[in-house]
Amino acid sequence: MENDTQSESAGLQPAFYELNETFDLDSNQLILLEGYKECGHPAVPAVQPYVFDRDRLRKLLAFLDNPEGDGLYLCGPTGCGKTSLVSQAAARLHWPVQMVPVHGRLELDDLLGQKVLDKGSTPFQYGALSIAVKDGHILILDEMDVADPAELAGLYDLLDGAPLVLAQNGGEIIPVHPRFRFVATGNSAGAGDGSGLYQGVLRQSLAWLDRFRVISVDYPDEFTELMILNQVVPGLPVVVREKMVKLANEVRRLFTGDSDGRAGEGESQLSVTLSTRGLVRWARLSLRFQGAPRVFEYALEQALTARVEPAERQAIHRIGHDVFGDLWSSGVDS
Repeated sequence: MENDTQSESAGLQPAFYELNETFDLDSNQLILLEGYKECGHPAVPAVQPYVFDRDRLRKLLAFLDNPEGDGLYLCGPTGCGKTSLVSQAAARLHWPVQMVPVHGRLELDDLLGQKVLDKGSTPFQYGALSIAVKDGHILILDEMDVADPAELAGLYDLLDGAPLVLAQNGGEIIPVHPRFRFVATGNSAGAGDGSGLYQGVLRQSLAWLDRFRVISVDYPDEFTELMILNQVVPGLPVVVREKMVKLANEVRRLFTGDSDGRAGEGESQLSVTLSTRGLVRWARLSLRFQGAPRVFEYALEQALTARVEPAERQAIHRIGHDVFGDLWSSGVDS
């Protein structure tokens, strides 16, 4: 890592971390990873329970080590862990993250910054991108594929290695920090949403997408999700965790359809899915309300089904009854 005085002035100093110890792996290789010394920086994500997929982690760490002029685009279904993969790796490397939730009205100035009125003066307030470029942070554009491609076109030169120019601040030129990383996530691969599952997704420019390497992310397999639940809700019986994961996968199957995009014969395709994020929420609520009657149904309604149409809510709860059997009507301690 370059010993950049700009990083040191921002309270960031280089540090190295051993792969196995940092990410709880058992590789037989001794690999040192570059990061920052722990200094309580407010933009460093908090460490949360997380089980890393080895292949995706390997690709992510290779990018963080040396992007070679690329951005990184992670694509996959909602709630599968695209953003948390990056943020939890950054948390363990003490690498500050600038997170930008993207929406259809996002403008380039929102990323760069703008002048604001403050007690009669108009100082320039740097945006998330400007801060990340200047101080060597990771920028994450979360759900980038809902952004207007015309707004993102203003970033082409940056990913090509050019300094960031802030015309809004008198033409200030910000050299690209050697530890700046540009990461984006999306539910599509950038070519629009042909499935019809995600509203607002736009086709992105090929010239823009050509500047990214891509990691495809899917929901964790059953074993990994069980490991996740073991970390976050060890108080739930193993049999309950197993049934929760089974129900989540059944809901996902009906959300995405079979390989031809349709539900099976006699089945209705669902308009919602139970993501890993939602699964963890359901498990935590089940443990929190373990004294309530029909606790798993009660918690699932808060975690997911209260926001769906009554017919779909009944269908999901019927799946729950089929998967859980007698446990569906009993409590956590049963």
